[in-house]
Amino acid sequence: MTPLRTRCFVRGKKGLPAGRQGFTLLELLVVVGIVSILAALLTVSFSAVQTRSRDSRRREDMKSVQDALEQYYANSGFVYPSDSGTCKTAISSYIKQSLPVDPKSGDDYNIVCTTSSYCVCATLEAGNGNSAVTDCTSWTDGSYYCVGSLQ
Repeated sequence: MTPLRTRCFVRGKKGLPAGRQGFTLLELLVVVGIVSILAALLTVSFSAVQTRSRDSRRREDMKSVQDALEQYYANSGFVYPSDSGTCKTAISSYIKQSLPVDPKSGDDYNIVCTTSSYCVCATLEAGNGNSAVTDCTSWTDGSYYCVGSLQ
């Protein structure tokens, strides 16, 4: 009875199949280069997505502070809190959680209140905001996103 033959390679000098001595240096460098380029592209796109996400969160935070200030206005005889310190404590009961902070730095947003108006601003990383300054006086393209009183 003849043994069942399986396909086998004739081994070369270094224990590899005959006719193939491994990858060349050039082949390895090409693969490493392609992997590096793909990693760089993924890192850049991931960073851009994170930036847009944080800017979106800032806009949502500004809207929630604006909603809280408008609720305060309606419930307190149609006046806003008198100053910025009072403003932050006055609206805390109108926001579900604590007063929002910047998602990257953890700093408080710029809130300026008077009894007749308010301005709440955040710096956007992408720089595509609606204001050039943080006092709600310059409503042009800039790096700040601001919301002001609706009344």
